[in-house]
Amino acid sequence: MEPVSAPSGVRIWFMAARIRTLPAAVAPVLVGTALAGFLHVFHPLRFIAALIGAIFIQVGTNLSNDYSDARRGADAEDRLGPVRVTAGGLVPPQQVLVATYVSFGVAVLAGIYLVAVAGWQLLLVGAASILAGVLYTGGPRPYGYEGLGEAFVFLFFGIVAVVGSFFVQVGHLRWEAFALAVPVGLLAAAILVVNNFRDVDSDRRAGKRTLAVRLGRERTRAMFATIVYGAYVLAPVTWLFGPLKAWLLLSWLTLPLAAPVVRTVRNRIDGPSLNGALARSGMLQLAFCALLSAGLLLSR
Repeated sequence: MEPVSAPSGVRIWFMAARIRTLPAAVAPVLVGTALAGFLHVFHPLRFIAALIGAIFIQVGTNLSNDYSDARRGADAEDRLGPVRVTAGGLVPPQQVLVATYVSFGVAVLAGIYLVAVAGWQLLLVGAASILAGVLYTGGPRPYGYEGLGEAFVFLFFGIVAVVGSFFVQVGHLRWEAFALAVPVGLLAAAILVVNNFRDVDSDRRAGKRTLAVRLGRERTRAMFATIVYGAYVLAPVTWLFGPLKAWLLLSWLTLPLAAPVVRTVRNRIDGPSLNGALARSGMLQLAFCALLSAGLLLSR
């Protein structure tokens, strides 16, 4: 029997950064920027800086969670998800902590530029986003262990990210940004629901009272279906009650991607199936938001 080769250094860091979760960072920036494009406003450098900031806040959050969960002993060997690099002994904890600081540092540099060109308000947004990322599993009372993770993901990867990306471009707020942020945030929260649904048994044993642990499998399955399909129901609000056009319904073309993910969560509890559902949930959000963004631009 051939020995299993250890993953390379680059692959280990990709594992630590949890690349599959990055669509949750990219998608809301696309939607917020596209809404500004509907108003015929687009600043390419601000868009790139917002994208860099969002991605590296997500990476920093993932690294921080990897480090904090390992310190608390929350990542046991029976976990169904991918190997965590700190708990798995692939990277020394101190290196993971340094990488966390570097990731947040890159996000801060992007944020400094955005504060300079778009307003001091973004300083508060960036600081709150980083703090929320660290306190998800860090600090004395991590809110991710108390069933509040999905609410914070909805807030920061939906409302804050979409509205913030729009504000970066135009320098003011409109109700349409908040309305469009709701379906984006729901699909971002759905990614975490799948993650916590997969880990419900190991999280319960580790004392993590995630929303899935609190609700149990059946109610978590119902919640997942509700928030996924709810995103489609809410996507055309700014067409029905605002100035945008039916092009927003382009996002509904992703329904054939959504239905199999909902079925998997409804019918399966094994790790490989739910890991696949987690990856597809991330790609679903990205595809949904890409088509929603296209609909915004076509509404001009």
